[in-house]
Amino acid sequence: MIDKRIRYAVMLLATLLLPPGTSSLAKGEYSTEPVLFLQQVFGNENPQSGMVWLTGEKKQTAAAILGHQPGFLRLRYWGDSSRSAWIVDEIGKTEPITIGVVVKDNRIEEVKVLAFRESRGWEIRHEFFTRQFNGISLTADRNLSQSIDGISGATLSVRAINNVSRLVLYLSQSLVI
Repeated sequence: MIDKRIRYAVMLLATLLLPPGTSSLAKGEYSTEPVLFLQQVFGNENPQSGMVWLTGEKKQTAAAILGHQPGFLRLRYWGDSSRSAWIVDEIGKTEPITIGVVVKDNRIEEVKVLAFRESRGWEIRHEFFTRQFNGISLTADRNLSQSIDGISGATLSVRAINNVSRLVLYLSQSLVI
């Protein structure tokens, strides 16, 4: 009887003393630093950085693509009009997903999930999913030129990465040489 009480007291104490963020470890949270992503994309080159401001028509189009008003006024990119890398945060279900997208000649060269903070849908970070985006462009009606296979249980995460890909392709078209 005493043994059970001690075990219960220890479990209760451990639950109360653990920091609140500890439960996030169960969510599969991980991160690839944006700096490492840019190094993987550009190697030892020091790419030029630029900004695209979301004003007027760009803001309206971004809202239509994302399905909500963007939570930012400008978006940073690295590179130039022929090849650029973008890092964008988009909400999956309740938490932001940090997504890196590389565009070359108005086609996606690579998509990489840099940080995932949701409790479900983490499968989108795997290469078997992200390689579907390679070579995709934007159609005239601002959709992806190929369909993307979803992942059961990850619908909102898949939607977020699709929308970010569409947004980056749209914004990369506005870059001038």
